[in-house]
Amino acid sequence: MVARGETRTVRVGGVVIGGGAPIAVQSMTTADTGDPAATLAQIAELAAAGCEIVRVAVVHADVLDGFAAICAASPLPVVADIHFDHELAIEAAVRGAAKLRINPGNIGSLDKVDAVIDAAGEAGIPIRIGVNAGSLAEEYRDRDWPLPDKLVASAVAFTEHFESRDFTDIVLSAKASSVVSTVQAYRALAKLVSYPLHIGVTEAGTSLSGTVKSAVGLGVLLAEGIGDTIRVSLTADPVDEVLVAWEILAALDLRRRTAELVSCPTCARCQIDLIPIAEEIDRRLRERPSALKVAVMGCVVNGPGEAREADIGVAAGQGVGLIFAKGEPLRKVPEADIVDALMEEIDRIEGRTP
Repeated sequence: MVARGETRTVRVGGVVIGGGAPIAVQSMTTADTGDPAATLAQIAELAAAGCEIVRVAVVHADVLDGFAAICAASPLPVVADIHFDHELAIEAAVRGAAKLRINPGNIGSLDKVDAVIDAAGEAGIPIRIGVNAGSLAEEYRDRDWPLPDKLVASAVAFTEHFESRDFTDIVLSAKASSVVSTVQAYRALAKLVSYPLHIGVTEAGTSLSGTVKSAVGLGVLLAEGIGDTIRVSLTADPVDEVLVAWEILAALDLRRRTAELVSCPTCARCQIDLIPIAEEIDRRLRERPSALKVAVMGCVVNGPGEAREADIGVAAGQGVGLIFAKGEPLRKVPEADIVDALMEEIDRIEGRTP
């Protein structure tokens, strides 16, 4: 198990961030905030996928009524994402936000930042100070420094200002689209502050490139014990962000929602059409909570070894699959029946069949 750095505790609705609490998974809605029904439908999908905190953009005053309705009905704590207009942040705090996310670098003067701090304090909600490479405060943006140094200096300066206002209910982030810069910035922040860190590679890209960049960046940080809540940023369905986040956490044995699937990459030794079988088993396993390790193997090279390590699985060859549990054979089934047969045995092991 990865040893995590010690941070303060911040509560976002019913979710605890920091202080050794489980790393919380976040995403952000893409529906129009002024359409509460559409946004709540998307939040329901995110919650079903395992999202624990949801962020909603409050882009102008016309969506504030919709935002209030979303906060009132959401099954997840709602974070108001605010840029440029400090009055929107103040209104969001009044209308039910569980947390505010602002970038002090683009919210305006410190007087405006202070007004947001006061509003959050009165509402009893935390603020995430979100520093981004693409929207650094002017005083840091134009310095001839390496990007990680700019991110860290900006984040620390704003944190110190919040502290000077006796506001310490803070979550901190310092993101860039560069994996290397992001990792360097968070490593430095982890040594300088005790506030919980929201980690992510911002604007990471589409499903493939964004998943790879996020897995590398977040994986490095999490393996070093850095990070208390994560958001995977993809140009894709937000549900995909949640699924990728859980895969990253599971790969490091930090958290797991569904069964661990170990599957053969296939080669010329494989004598069944394993890829669609593995994909269908993976799809079905994602629909249910499980602590099992499931192996789907296509030949005799690694199949027997994985069979011994897995709770249950299948080793296939010559058009048939051998279903096994804890390395012991249970039964052989034709290739066409492998998926159903394996799921039946998983149901039996987990007590889902009468």
